Amino acid sequence: MKTLFAAALICALPALVSANEITSGNITVGHPYAFETPPMAHTAAGYMTVTNTGDSADTLLSIESELPKTMLHESKETDGVATMTHVEKLEIAPGETVEFAPGGYHIMFMGLNDETFEVGETVPVTLIFEHLGRMEIELDVQARNGDGQGADAKSDHATH
Repeated sequence: MKTLFAAALICALPALVSANEITSGNITVGHPYAFETPPMAHTAAGYMTVTNTGDSADTLLSIESELPKTMLHESKETDGVATMTHVEKLEIAPGETVEFAPGGYHIMFMGLNDETFEVGETVPVTLIFEHLGRMEIELDVQARNGDGQGADAKSDHATH
């Protein structure tokens, strides 16, 4: 019986992972998450996918949270030099999925002082779109993997 239960659980895991989607209007946010932060961290990053299922483009205009400063950023590497810039707005074409991931687009949380992201907690965030308007989501805080990857490893967020 234990073997049958274990097999059923393993088969169900993909459904549990993919069930972490939030849909509002024509926008679907998939797997919103952030990594735990060490004590005294001043920055953190959030990740997700954003899919436009509609027939016309929508634009992500800004991101809000109760944390001191929250912005949309993009990391790029050109000729071995990593840079990170604030993105004023991000158009999402019909049928397009934009991935927010380390080394690319991400939600940047700055000015963290006493705030820490603990595994198992959630971080409430509001995405503001040109047509959809406000979309409330929560980032699930997850443990970093063994190689220290997590918050955008290619960029030095300490400079913000």
